[in-house]
Amino acid sequence: MEPIKIQAPITDEKIIENLKAGDFVLISGTIYTARDAAHKRIVEAVERGEKPPIEIEGQIIYYAGPAPAKPGMPIGSVGPTTSYRMDPYAPKLLEIGLKGMIGKGKRNQEVKDAIKKFKGIYFGAIGGAAAYLARCIKSAEIVAYEDLGPEAIRRLVVEDFPAFVVNDIYGNDLYEMGRKQYQELFEF
Repeated sequence: MEPIKIQAPITDEKIIENLKAGDFVLISGTIYTARDAAHKRIVEAVERGEKPPIEIEGQIIYYAGPAPAKPGMPIGSVGPTTSYRMDPYAPKLLEIGLKGMIGKGKRNQEVKDAIKKFKGIYFGAIGGAAAYLARCIKSAEIVAYEDLGPEAIRRLVVEDFPAFVVNDIYGNDLYEMGRKQYQELFEF
């Protein structure tokens, strides 16, 4: 499978339109980390009419809380967090322009509907590969909510960060597709 190279942030909607569940991508550019505590604060700020602490339009958020960096490294191990913890907040962020989310695990129907409606994409990163994924990160800087420690929002510059498209704007779900293929193969 030939990887599809993506530049972040995503400024061309055609990129999203051309991605399909199951595609293997390599992401380069600037992305952000944020987990549930940061998501909650962002959404609460937006609902109060305040500007979010980072520009959301076109961005990709990686659901991760990195380990401390070893000497000479920009970041420690940084594996994906289970995505359903961000499900209560993802539809609002997609509505205000978020284009991509990276995590692990399934999303609820409300998030999948918001992905279709607002033309976003959900990428899956490989759990258990945190040390490898850290090697794709060229720089990391805390940009908001420093009090959250590992869950603070970080700006990451990434190069060829590997992920798979899990949910696309056409309603496809890689987890459901895989289950169906498995059931057909073994006639369950």
